[in-house]
Amino acid sequence: MNDFFVLRLLDRLQGGFRRMGVDYPVLRSILQLKLTMDGRRTPTVLAGGKESKQNTDGSPFRIQWIYLLLGLALIAFVVPEGNYLFSMSIAFGIAMFMISTTLISDFSSVMLDLRDKNILFVRPVNRRTLNMAKSLHIMIYLFTLTLTIMGPSLLVSLFRQGVLFFLIYAAEVILMDCLILVFTGLIYLLILRVFDGEKLKDIINYVQIILSIGITVGYQLISRLFDMADLSISFKPAWWQYFLAPVWFASPFERLLGETRSSNLTVMAVLALVIPVLLLAVYIKLMPLFERSLQKLAEQGVGGKDSGRLPRRLSEIVCRSKEEAMFFRFTWSMMRNERDFKLKVYPTFGLSLILPFIFIFNSLSSGKMDAVRNSRAFLFIYFSALLMMTAVQMLRYSTSYKAAWIYKAIPIRETAPVYRGMLKAAVLRLLLPLFVIESAIFLWLFGVRLVPHLIIVLLSLLVYSVLCFRLLPKALPFSEKYSAARQKDFTGSAFLQLFILILFAGLHYLVTLIPFGIYIYAPILVIANWWIWSVSFSDAVSEPRQIPTLRL
Repeated sequence: MNDFFVLRLLDRLQGGFRRMGVDYPVLRSILQLKLTMDGRRTPTVLAGGKESKQNTDGSPFRIQWIYLLLGLALIAFVVPEGNYLFSMSIAFGIAMFMISTTLISDFSSVMLDLRDKNILFVRPVNRRTLNMAKSLHIMIYLFTLTLTIMGPSLLVSLFRQGVLFFLIYAAEVILMDCLILVFTGLIYLLILRVFDGEKLKDIINYVQIILSIGITVGYQLISRLFDMADLSISFKPAWWQYFLAPVWFASPFERLLGETRSSNLTVMAVLALVIPVLLLAVYIKLMPLFERSLQKLAEQGVGGKDSGRLPRRLSEIVCRSKEEAMFFRFTWSMMRNERDFKLKVYPTFGLSLILPFIFIFNSLSSGKMDAVRNSRAFLFIYFSALLMMTAVQMLRYSTSYKAAWIYKAIPIRETAPVYRGMLKAAVLRLLLPLFVIESAIFLWLFGVRLVPHLIIVLLSLLVYSVLCFRLLPKALPFSEKYSAARQKDFTGSAFLQLFILILFAGLHYLVTLIPFGIYIYAPILVIANWWIWSVSFSDAVSEPRQIPTLRL
């Protein structure tokens, strides 16, 4: 196995690990194995093509160009001199938003993983050593992601702002990562202590939504810390600012390098140092309790089982054939019970729920409700469809992927009903409830005049859902093993999907400029839905003999 650079760095700190009661040689071996496995792309369940054989290398630690582009954008906040509190608050706000949401969506399944225990707990391995290995594994991923995002601005700050600014920046980035990791872990620990078994699994999924909404709203509060008038930026202290971590991390720059020496900045600068270190010490102390609490995830609850009456009734209404109805119910059940699917999709549900309203209130100039009701800001409801970008992509993955042999055992004459039933289940279980919630709020904001527009939006989103499916490589539902490295291969198609979504919103805006335009546009969308749902799955047809053989 490789002798990773990060392991050589940890070798210099092995004395500290030993003082904490960690068996360092064992810790190093576990980490080396985890990092080696992270660098190997997991083959897909139904892989059999040349492409899958040739493209076998990958790692979640590789530099992702989308994060690198974001990192280049952060350079704009470290170049200006002065107003450090404003520029660095925005920079840390963007970074914390991106890193936190990535950690919640990508690595929650690692934090809540029980598989290590099945192998290592029966061996003479110190429990504290195993817990530390898991935390370091996540932290290494976190630091690698952070370096991709913050690295360009860190490098530029060294030459533009000097050594002191660079050292403060680097220290604050490390403290920021510690805070993100520990806060997420402590939230999970709190939930683990309160709930049991199957109910706990559902509660954790709801926590994903709450955390995503909280992070998004908190990021929006940062820009409201400052009063911008006459091209000047002034900071107005307020009690609620002490709860915003990005301002903590920006305060040392203003306190040490800027012109402001207020006591508020001193307190927040101290919080930036004390809170992450204190929480990290508490987390290390509570790691054994956290691991013991994870055992609840293995418990089987007696309640919460779905009778299947609702999906059965819906499948009879919306599906064309028995095969399509069968896979509609199958996908519905898997989306309800597949924990990794929910860990990935539920955070996006939270973001899709809150983003349209954030865009609306950010676009207001006067801040009055009349300005909302008389505007076309209702078009921001299109951003609720961001949920489908993640959901359609994740429908291919499952922890029970080895059961995909069933696709070769059952007499499927064509795969079109499979894909059509799968997509209809995703629309009715995920997109439609989200759309109903947001429509109710939008009707309250804009009035009943919005009803025709909401019909247009719903018809557009149904077309858009099929386009999301068409833009991704075809895969039978829940037939591939989840791999963070593989998932990042879809970044390019995500940009195209976002462009198409904006295009739908633009077309809706244009028809509002035409007298009776929406009443002309609605029948066009009805026809478009009939056509695209009829033909988009026909060229995805595959005879059972053409489905690659399962490789175990």
